[in-house]
Amino acid sequence: MGHSCVIALTGKGGVGKTSLSAAILRILTEEKPGAKILAIDADPAVGLSVALGVDVKETLDDIRLRVARDVTEGLNETQDILAEAKFRLFEAMQEQRGFAFLAIGRPEAAGCYCAINTYLRQVISLLVDEFDYVVIDGEAGIEQINRRVMEKVTHLLCVSDQSRKGIQIISTIKEVSEKLVAADKVGAVLNRVLMPERITETEIGGAELLAVIPPDPMHAENDIEGRSVFDLPEESTILNGARTILAKLGIL
Repeated sequence: MGHSCVIALTGKGGVGKTSLSAAILRILTEEKPGAKILAIDADPAVGLSVALGVDVKETLDDIRLRVARDVTEGLNETQDILAEAKFRLFEAMQEQRGFAFLAIGRPEAAGCYCAINTYLRQVISLLVDEFDYVVIDGEAGIEQINRRVMEKVTHLLCVSDQSRKGIQIISTIKEVSEKLVAADKVGAVLNRVLMPERITETEIGGAELLAVIPPDPMHAENDIEGRSVFDLPEESTILNGARTILAKLGIL
């Protein structure tokens, strides 16, 4: 591979971004054996670890605080700080079945994600070249794009349900990302669509419509029982949706 393929999922809350991120990761691990794959849970709600069956020991925010503490204790060269952060990150990145995992965590100071988002941006820049594929489950809305956290993204997926609000958010993300993200491709995905056959558009919010995914009862049951995406049967709707997306992006 020439350069890393960085896929970020964004959109309004509650549209199934995390489930779709997990499904994309599973398909990549199956279809790209031997590839170096990194999953980043960039949503403070920390759902991706559950969807992937990962037990998080240390988050990015824990590392940030530890490195900050070290800085006050004498590590003051920027290079040293980055090297230290990188070392801690590789320690924290749990190797799972075919992928490494990193969670952003919840900052202790309520309400402000500025510092952690800035750090996340640096971390993505730092780690991207070490992996063939990076999948980022982004937070709801456009904050991380506004803060250029996603500037290294090559494929930006805007996920929505059929609601007008969700689709408006897609068009806002598309507009903002054109200025701030040098993505090769920005695509839209409609998820949990009750009547997929009724959707005839090829674009949603100005972005190419890559997939229309119906609700997935197998996934819902899996979720209720607390099982991971790796327990889903091959023919699960969300896995088929993930395959369609990756094929349309030219990744599969």
